[in-house]
Amino acid sequence: MFVGVGRLVIQIPGAQTIKDRRRVVKSFKDRVRAKLPVSVAEVGDTERLQVATLGIAVVSNETGRCHEIMASALAMARVLPDAVLCDVRTEVVPFGVGGGGLASGIERTLDNDDGEDADDAFSEDWKRP
Repeated sequence: MFVGVGRLVIQIPGAQTIKDRRRVVKSFKDRVRAKLPVSVAEVGDTERLQVATLGIAVVSNETGRCHEIMASALAMARVLPDAVLCDVRTEVVPFGVGGGGLASGIERTLDNDDGEDADDAFSEDWKRP
């Protein structure tokens, strides 16, 4: 399993109000979600009128597919009519075959060998401090 993450910083020179800014950001988020299998959210300071920071995430079983989807999202950001893409950072993080590299997964709970009830082990992992 691979998780691709990206941070995009866009400048919105024509934004004079929060409403102008929200229109540009919402339009981009809606377009990306409609065309690509990604999650996208605004992650930066939401009060700056002319700058927006967005986070994008994608999960795939192939690293190449993560890179391809992230590149498509960046291409969409580069041609925004009301904004300029200022900064981009992306990374693809591997988690092993089928996500097996994740610690404390459901597999550990199901494979519990000490005779403990699987439901009890699961609840212990998720107790709040």
